Amino acid sequence: MQLQLLPAQDSDFETLLALRIRALRPSLEALGRFDPQRARERFRQAFSPARTLRIELEGSCIGLITVDRSQDPWALEQLYLDPSAQGCGIGSHLLRQLLQEADQAQVTVRVDALRGSDANRFYRQHGFEQIGEGEWDIHYQRPFRLLH
Repeated sequence: MQLQLLPAQDSDFETLLALRIRALRPSLEALGRFDPQRARERFRQAFSPARTLRIELEGSCIGLITVDRSQDPWALEQLYLDPSAQGCGIGSHLLRQLLQEADQAQVTVRVDALRGSDANRFYRQHGFEQIGEGEWDIHYQRPFRLLH
């Protein structure tokens, strides 16, 4: 498996937007909140090529990950995989790498997951604990673990 993380460019916006929409659409539809224009606007506001990596498998873009490491805790802002790439361990692999970096830096990692999304189960399986709730999101954090 040839998995690569490549820096995002401004020109990746449309590709990454389409991927994010494919990943989020089922969860948003279940909440009655899917709106393609709103999805575009939200992604435009949040898109930071400097913090975003394209996830590529065998030369095809299958996801994106965005982490804000500028403060403690780090914010895992986005981790989206194309539905065709979900369930085969790629997300777990990437999250374990991030958590290992956080443990080395001794920082907590925070993430929000859309209420009702499978992402909630995914983050809990990786040691994240719920710390709050918003109208649409559940807030999690995973404290760093001391390395021995």
